[in-house]
Amino acid sequence: MAVERTYYTIDPEGKLTCMKCKVPLVKGKAKFMYLENGFPVEMPVCPKCGFVYVPEELALGKVLAVERALEDK
Repeated sequence: MAVERTYYTIDPEGKLTCMKCKVPLVKGKAKFMYLENGFPVEMPVCPKCGFVYVPEELALGKVLAVERALEDK
């Protein structure tokens, strides 16, 4: 049986908090890597452990489109 893990919480105001470190996520630099290509992005990041929050709509939208474009090359 799969165990569901929660890495972040969202408070009523929409602020994200890292569940591990119990600190708010801040805008920070992250890098998406795919097929040896790196793409710098600014995303909510935990300042302590480095957890990067990727919204579902981004992961299933723009990221998926970039993956498909790279695979077609």
